Amino acid sequence: MNPANKTRIAVCVMAALMAFLAPVVHADNQVMGEIDFEAASKVEKTSGVWVDGQYVGYLGELKGSKKLLLLPGTHQITVRQGGYLDFTRTVSVRAGGKELIPVKMEKDASVRLPRVTAEIKLDVRPNRAAVFVDGVFIGHVGEFTGVGKALLVEPGKRKISITLPGYQTFETEIDLAPNQKSTIKTDLVSGGPAQGVPLSP
Repeated sequence: MNPANKTRIAVCVMAALMAFLAPVVHADNQVMGEIDFEAASKVEKTSGVWVDGQYVGYLGELKGSKKLLLLPGTHQITVRQGGYLDFTRTVSVRAGGKELIPVKMEKDASVRLPRVTAEIKLDVRPNRAAVFVDGVFIGHVGEFTGVGKALLVEPGKRKISITLPGYQTFETEIDLAPNQKSTIKTDLVSGGPAQGVPLSP
């Protein structure tokens, strides 16, 4: 067999393989459905998002390479922010479909801010990790990092948890005096569970 015939056969075989594989690749890309969020304000953008009870990230980051893709079926989406009522929606996800969820948080009238506070600065990586104080979601690390930013808490013993899917949860307890300033500095250790923290930590 001459080289020209060998080349033609090889091209035909590759073309046949591509024709066979292309629909499979296309189908694979269409298996998941996408959830997109429309935030009413900065409050919503910095709020944490849970899917079926598992933390997945804060709302403002769930786009582009971090967009939220879910398997087809019914899912419960919960958005949380300290001092606000939980925002919950049940969505039906279709393969290859896209659902837009407008999110507007409502203030929780039962929450009373302390008159005297203590201050916690966070120097934690990754700064997209979720922050919990005494089991209550407060926000993500980036909100409390940098000049002029800090987490204001009631003085006394406070349990701080910092968590992110794929990393080991960091936990510490600090005892703060009124007006005391403290800093928590750590790098989260990778290798934790792929699922985020449950809805009720």
